[in-house]
Amino acid sequence: MGPVVRLDQLERRLKLRELRILLAVVKTGSMAKGAAELGISQPNVSKAISDLEHAFGVRLLDRSPRGVEATPYGLALIGRGTAVFDELRYAVKDIAFLADPTSGELRSGCSDFAAGAVGQAIDRMSREYPRITFDVVSADAVALRRELRGRNIELFVGILDSSLSKDDFDTEILYDDPLVVVADAQHPLVRRRSIGLAQLVNEAWVLPPATNAAGSFVRDAFEKMGLAVPNTIVSTYSTIFRHNLIATARFITILPKSMLPVMARDHSLKALPVHLPGQRRTMAIVALKNRTLSPIAKLFIENVCAVARPTAKAKKNAI
Repeated sequence: MGPVVRLDQLERRLKLRELRILLAVVKTGSMAKGAAELGISQPNVSKAISDLEHAFGVRLLDRSPRGVEATPYGLALIGRGTAVFDELRYAVKDIAFLADPTSGELRSGCSDFAAGAVGQAIDRMSREYPRITFDVVSADAVALRRELRGRNIELFVGILDSSLSKDDFDTEILYDDPLVVVADAQHPLVRRRSIGLAQLVNEAWVLPPATNAAGSFVRDAFEKMGLAVPNTIVSTYSTIFRHNLIATARFITILPKSMLPVMARDHSLKALPVHLPGQRRTMAIVALKNRTLSPIAKLFIENVCAVARPTAKAKKNAI
């Protein structure tokens, strides 16, 4: 095939319908399945792909008896094409929001330990805009970055870490949120005035997995003090399961300090007088770089920042 055409030529030839067809074909792995998904005939699919390849001057798909796969050129177009339809989808939502600023939808994410700030922000927004709906993905940092890159969510609130490249992500720092060791109010350790980390080695811990930032933090804290990692640990990402075990008054776990007042009301939790040494845990709002956020996302950011300000001020005054 010949060289790629100039942009002005491409603008006259390219049709969004053809791009949508390409995405469906690659997603399903065949022309026939792509046609079925879109409800059009296979000859129309073949013609659309052929027109696209002619417009770009390169082969976008490799055909074989097993089906079709995107070439490197096709993958490049699919990556950008996904962003095009994502922006169009949010353009529709933006227009709808401008026409009726009291309604709309926000797809966002949060780490397990950012649920406090996110929940308060959603509560504030839903009181003022009861017709706005929220679809919140609660997952670990790796999954949230994957959801963000896939444009399945607009932003997420989580722990700021070094893996968030400044070339790919925009971040807005909210506050530092240290972890505290907690137990049920009836746990024997609650009655102590001071506890050393060494005294907790043989306690029954229930923690997030070691692959999780919080779970890794606790294990690292013991190692930095030259102590053995607690030998009685239940590892689970489920907050509900952790707190069910805590309620037995046998297990201990960790929580972000900002979440303790809320969780204590419902679960009869008490912070233990023990210090966890280690690095700072900075909470931040994370979004894709150069991606235009919807008005609802911007409104959400304003509310999260408003919720975070008292927490950040309290941390500053405590120093």
